[in-house]
Amino acid sequence: MDPETDDREPETAEAARSGAEGSEAGGESTPTGASATEEATEKAPETPAEKPAEKPAEKAPAARKPAATKRTTPATKSAAVASSAATKKATAPRKTAAPRKPAAPRKPAPKPTATKPTAAKSTTAKSTTARSTATKTGGEAPEKRAPRETVLQITGLSKHFDQTFAVDSVSLSVQAGTIFGIVGPNGAGKTTTLSMVTGLLRPDAGTVRVHGADVWTDPEKAKRNMGVLPDRLRLFDRLTGGQLLYYSGILRGLSAGTVTSRSADLAVAFGLEDALDRLVADYSAGMTKKVALAAAMIHSPRLLILDEPFESVDPVSAANVIEILQKYTAAGGTVVLSSHSMDLIQRICDSVAIIIEGRVLASGTVRQVRGTQSLEQRFVELAGGRRSAEGMEWLHSFSD
Repeated sequence: MDPETDDREPETAEAARSGAEGSEAGGESTPTGASATEEATEKAPETPAEKPAEKPAEKAPAARKPAATKRTTPATKSAAVASSAATKKATAPRKTAAPRKPAAPRKPAPKPTATKPTAAKSTTAKSTTARSTATKTGGEAPEKRAPRETVLQITGLSKHFDQTFAVDSVSLSVQAGTIFGIVGPNGAGKTTTLSMVTGLLRPDAGTVRVHGADVWTDPEKAKRNMGVLPDRLRLFDRLTGGQLLYYSGILRGLSAGTVTSRSADLAVAFGLEDALDRLVADYSAGMTKKVALAAAMIHSPRLLILDEPFESVDPVSAANVIEILQKYTAAGGTVVLSSHSMDLIQRICDSVAIIIEGRVLASGTVRQVRGTQSLEQRFVELAGGRRSAEGMEWLHSFSD
């Protein structure tokens, strides 16, 4: 027998034994596939050529197939195939585990961001349109403003003469930047009320505050903020119009230069340029009213108290006075005036009070007081209605 053949036999026997052991191991690992994978992983480092295949975990089973086919039987091949299939199943979730799908919901995120400002803009545009519409149609837009400062506060004001109550517990509140009108029939107590407000007549009861200062306990501070046009004019009529304005300005603490400048402006506004050098005693009733109004405004007070300011004033001058008062209130001034002209009060006043027999029967904004009627109709209704003119037939027969 050849010696080389003898040497090969032991090697063949050892290979057969290892193959049998491998087949037994492969048969045991076939149900699970995990033990075969572990054994193959442990044997991999023994072969130097297989070391580079360790970097990608997925290629390790493929590198072990040639070693298994060279040394094992066909049963070993089936075990290797089963282990590779198990490895692929185990590694398959790793490929799909990348969190790319959850990123999809992030795409709609910009959409709400883009739509929110649009909604805000549309809401703002609608609110702006509503405000402008309310203003044009005479809506209640001004009532949405912040509360204004109370310039004049009258509380429980009363005055009686003998057994007659001229003013009976009158309470009114006048806000800054408004024109407040007081209307009533003759003898209703309008002039008496305004005389007590300005400090010309002491009340029997009640208080009057101008910018927080009581007219009777702190008259200097209260009267400093007022400009007064009384009903019964008491002017220094032996002075010229220019001298009267100068005296009024200096009395209020203005400088001579300021008085001269303001007198010129007031003379132009009231149409008195050619009358400043004439005596006030020579003025007509309307001119006397205008120069008295100019004297009340020369020191630019916060509150103007005007009793019948348009009486005996021509329409052109009245229009100029109305324009002056409207600009004055737009700048923050406040006007309280009395008048018998319901149309005038309705046109220029923000608020109104109807006083009849010394009592306030209605007070509020012009719209609130008049309701669905005109201010004159509402006034006549509160005053007791119209009186018929029956029994006047003798007026229809003339004396001649």
